Amino acid sequence: MAKDTVALLKKVPLFAGQSEKHLEAIRRSAKELSFSAGQPIVHEGDQSNVGFFLILEGQVEVRKGGSTLAKLGAGQFFGEMSVLDAQPRSADVVAVADTRCLALASWDIKSLIKTYPEIALGIIAELARRLRQTSAKLSE
Repeated sequence: MAKDTVALLKKVPLFAGQSEKHLEAIRRSAKELSFSAGQPIVHEGDQSNVGFFLILEGQVEVRKGGSTLAKLGAGQFFGEMSVLDAQPRSADVVAVADTRCLALASWDIKSLIKTYPEIALGIIAELARRLRQTSAKLSE
């Protein structure tokens, strides 16, 4: 199971360039959480310390104002921005099937960065890529 989880973490853009050692450290720092179908995972406006969720199995819906914005399944993730900036949640996320997630709290990521500063470089690179992408779209 640990190898499968590390393989999933490697596919997350924030962690994609990390070494096996760093991915394993991230996996060890995270907690596995289970949610029943219909159970809310995060609420819009919340400022929870558990920011990042990687879906190990199951399915969730991202909802805002009664509309479904996205359906996410195994290998997909949400809350990556909250783990970094501690801002309120921008949408609700609800399990629509029994779901298991790997959850990483903001204090966990901060501790990891203190121990392995290289992790921050990968995260910064991904955030810079996203900013460039957004800037390019805005200038079209």
